[in-house]
Amino acid sequence: MEKVIVIIGQTAVGKTSMSIKLAKHLHTQIINGDAMQVYKELNIVTDKIKNEKMEGIVHHLLNIKSINEDYSVEEYQTNIRKVIKDINNQGQIPIIVGGTGLYIKATLFDYNFAKESISNKEVEEIYKEKSNEELYDILLKLDPESANKIHMNNRRRVLRAIAIYNSTGIKKSEIIENQKHELLYDAIIIGLDMPKDIINSKIDKRIEEMFDEGLIDEIKNNKTTTTASKAIGYKEVSAYLNNEISLEEAKELMKIHTHQYAKRQRTFFKNQFDVNWVTNDENAFDNIVKIINEKWNI
Repeated sequence: MEKVIVIIGQTAVGKTSMSIKLAKHLHTQIINGDAMQVYKELNIVTDKIKNEKMEGIVHHLLNIKSINEDYSVEEYQTNIRKVIKDINNQGQIPIIVGGTGLYIKATLFDYNFAKESISNKEVEEIYKEKSNEELYDILLKLDPESANKIHMNNRRRVLRAIAIYNSTGIKKSEIIENQKHELLYDAIIIGLDMPKDIINSKIDKRIEEMFDEGLIDEIKNNKTTTTASKAIGYKEVSAYLNNEISLEEAKELMKIHTHQYAKRQRTFFKNQFDVNWVTNDENAFDNIVKIINEKWNI
């Protein structure tokens, strides 16, 4: 079974710097596990690692897409599994680093995707005249179990669940139920943690630095409606550029939305994975190395 190390945790907890230190120690390579850092043009808003901070460590699945291209978790799953195999064949144990829980889950587990016969855009076109409430009522009739797990106003997820049933005749809930949720890799999952007040303070500081580094120009020069526009900060800065809100309001909304995202990240990781939680303090690196050595004796 192929080996893999995964470093997860809330945004701003210090995953990137820890991964570099660990990769140097293990003489290995890093794989991006963040959904938005695949986009070439979005560096500041995604807090992407700068080349000079990589310290010579090879990074995979960074900057592989243009913002004009959509990118899905299914495509990521295909890409990352090939990279994991390649690195293991080189005699190294790859380190996946990121905070996108669904991407990590789709990588490590038997996460299968229904093959719709129509695209997401085609589904949106078919149901464009339907309100969120009307769409939700359709899903309730087709797949009530899935409907109970999706908020009525999450139009994208409601549409996808409808599309799965219309294309395959199988309920999304049945597809999920039939998956065994077994690990496909010999994996060590390290969760970096910090007190909530420290995390929120680091988030606020980082957002201020993003604006100082040129966040406004980055968004101004990279307009898109693809999945890249889902990055926190993109919508808020776009609203400022459209004179809908003030600069201070844009900053404050970014901070609020990032705090909320960080909370969702920790909840997801806690509930979905068997995590070795490590407080990211002066002893964190030694504690992580100890966890790895106890499992693999390397």
